[in-house]
Amino acid sequence: MSKVTNVFWISLVIASAFVIWGVVAPVQLGEMMGVAKAFFLETFGWFYQLAASFFLLFALFLIFSKYGKIKLGKDDDQPQFKRPTWFAMLFSAGMGIGLLFYGVSEPISHFALPPFGEGGTSEAASVALRYTYLHWGFHAWAIYSVIALVIAYYKFRKDKPGLMSVSLIPLIGDRAKGPIGTAVDVVAVFATIFGVAASLGLGAAQINGGLNYVAGVPNNFTVQLIIIAVVTVLFILSASTGLQKGIKYLSNTNLVLAVILLFTFLFLGPTGFVLDLFVTTLGSYIQNLPSMGLRLSPFNQERATWIQDWTIFYWAWWIAWAPFVGTFIARVSRGRTVREFMIAVLVIPTLVCAFWFAVFGGTAIYFDFFEGTNIAGENLETALFAVFNLLPLSGVLVVVTLILISTFFITSADSATFVLGIQTTRGDMDPPNFVKVTWGLFLSASAIVLMLSGGLDAMQTAIIVSAFPLTFVLIAMSFSVLKDFRKEIPPVPATEKKRRKAPKREEEPDPV
Repeated sequence: MSKVTNVFWISLVIASAFVIWGVVAPVQLGEMMGVAKAFFLETFGWFYQLAASFFLLFALFLIFSKYGKIKLGKDDDQPQFKRPTWFAMLFSAGMGIGLLFYGVSEPISHFALPPFGEGGTSEAASVALRYTYLHWGFHAWAIYSVIALVIAYYKFRKDKPGLMSVSLIPLIGDRAKGPIGTAVDVVAVFATIFGVAASLGLGAAQINGGLNYVAGVPNNFTVQLIIIAVVTVLFILSASTGLQKGIKYLSNTNLVLAVILLFTFLFLGPTGFVLDLFVTTLGSYIQNLPSMGLRLSPFNQERATWIQDWTIFYWAWWIAWAPFVGTFIARVSRGRTVREFMIAVLVIPTLVCAFWFAVFGGTAIYFDFFEGTNIAGENLETALFAVFNLLPLSGVLVVVTLILISTFFITSADSATFVLGIQTTRGDMDPPNFVKVTWGLFLSASAIVLMLSGGLDAMQTAIIVSAFPLTFVLIAMSFSVLKDFRKEIPPVPATEKKRRKAPKREEEPDPV
């Protein structure tokens, strides 16, 4: 208890008020959140677009800059985890549930209703995957990587607490240790709560959808409440065992199951078509990345609404997840250089996510385009199971998927309780079980309240609103770490640059 800070108590009071409001007046809360969502999407869509692009440009700058050789730790520190385990932990904390929930449903949705052009065509198929890659690719992982880098740098190289407020000291001085710093950390806590609660809601909805699709279990709020309650007990038990045991073993299990599901899906489906589609759309994504990343539609309200509901929502979601995923990635990345870290976290997950969506989404598009099925007409949570019905070994695939969703559910919540514990105990990398259990209960309660107040729309609103103030903090953190990087590797004086560039004069021989 001695490690608990004001951030913990302030956050706890506000979180309690939110949960009580959602229980007492869910309809009123849902209406208010609907108004807030519309306001932020219509007024600040351009801001989220520019912010996401900023983080990508900043990440690329760090990779190619002279600061790439700086180590996230002391000069003699070695990585704590081997690379396969590192990648597994990164994916489990980063996007696990989302990849399963949206793996089929997002590409097939864009195929039917693309951001532009006619739906159901070959061009729509290419656009669908291209924009799915945009939402889950370089921009998303740039946000994660930059924030994780900043936290890791100050924690392991500067021996500072693993808090976002600490990283602002180079910019605002000791004010980062006072009320401003407390406000920053509270904002980070709430972004984490809402970002993770939305994922937990998606996970419960998809588990329920899968059980309904294959076993006739009612698809309703009561069943989803039971699912959340059961999983809450499991992830709290996991969180209590500590990082090395709980999260590490579950993350490795997730990786094995995800790889099995991915390649089984690939080889049972239209393999050649999927691989051709992946290569083609990946090239198209890279080619069109700048224009897609800054695309808005001020002259067409229908297209503008599509961008707000998908692209802008995703940027807000990744920003809201940044304190959670960034803190967790930082915790497991000690000893790596800036360049190694940025390349690994930015490039490899992007390629894996793109391949994942090509396999799952491409298979669904194949069946709708060539065989006239209507997977696009399924709900978001049941689209994946509709594809399973068209493949051999569908029963096995369903069982593996439900297990994988559950383990991703547990590891996401497990990791979140760990990170929330860090954020509310002065950056302690081994927060007390009391704190982790408390935040585990509030994560589940928040997910239930959001589902009760409006389902996916309420979750999106919570993410978009909480991400807005946090975006300013994350941008400030980027400039702050750059200021300290310059102290480690100061710029070369102009006179020295001229001396280096000047051609060397050959010495004339001495006259005899």
